[in-house]
Amino acid sequence: MAKKLTVAAIQMISSANLADNLRAAERLIKNASDQGAAVVALPEYFCLMGLADTDKVKVRESFGDGPIQDALQNFAQKYQIFLIAGTIPLAASDPLKVLNASLVFNPEGQYIARYDKIHLFGFQTSHERYQESETIEAGSQPTTVRILHEGNEWVFGLSICYDLRFPELYRQQAEVDCQIIPAAFTHTTGKDHWEILLRARAIENQCYFLASAQGGLHQNQRRTWGQSMLVDPWGNIVSELPTGEGYVLGELDSAVLEEVRSKLPALKHRKLIR
Repeated sequence: MAKKLTVAAIQMISSANLADNLRAAERLIKNASDQGAAVVALPEYFCLMGLADTDKVKVRESFGDGPIQDALQNFAQKYQIFLIAGTIPLAASDPLKVLNASLVFNPEGQYIARYDKIHLFGFQTSHERYQESETIEAGSQPTTVRILHEGNEWVFGLSICYDLRFPELYRQQAEVDCQIIPAAFTHTTGKDHWEILLRARAIENQCYFLASAQGGLHQNQRRTWGQSMLVDPWGNIVSELPTGEGYVLGELDSAVLEEVRSKLPALKHRKLIR
């Protein structure tokens, strides 16, 4: 019998004010939950888009202890959802850097998974420069998480933003039901690459992709692309939000996964080429 699960990707235009961002996140989580979402994903840097890259270091927390994590636990429990908490800055071995971490909480408010961003964005033109390695310490471990909802088990893969450009990461998580990817794609790269990369990764890995993005002009004058979306295993966009604050809602359907994988069993056709 086919199983279904309603999921939501939240889109924000986060500011340099932590308290304001947490209030906005809760409002959007509540709205998505009221619409039936059992799994809700926040975007990368949802809690802070600082005026300077070093601002996130000032609010970093030890894993398992801090006001941002306390708020996230409360949101998950209060709205009875599985919350994929975008990314938050956690303490790294270097005191001048953070780990850009995505935490997952269950409806009891308990932490059940963590992924630290592996691939760190670097991009430079005559008028834009981003170098995440200056303030972020890279993670190293791919992560999946299993959740149980209404007696049905679902497997989610975790990745973050720039990871989307590295297909080998997703091959290490083969045959998950859905990949969750919080992001803050720049407008420059997003307009050309965001949609095509998401759809390609969904087609390659024959699973859903739920992408929660930053989407607008921020207080620090950075402009992010937006276009949060749910993509199905055939590469079709189920729902999307071009820009601005809000959320997209959609349904994971195990029958769709089974149909795609049975009529074109590409994952079973893989050959290791040395």
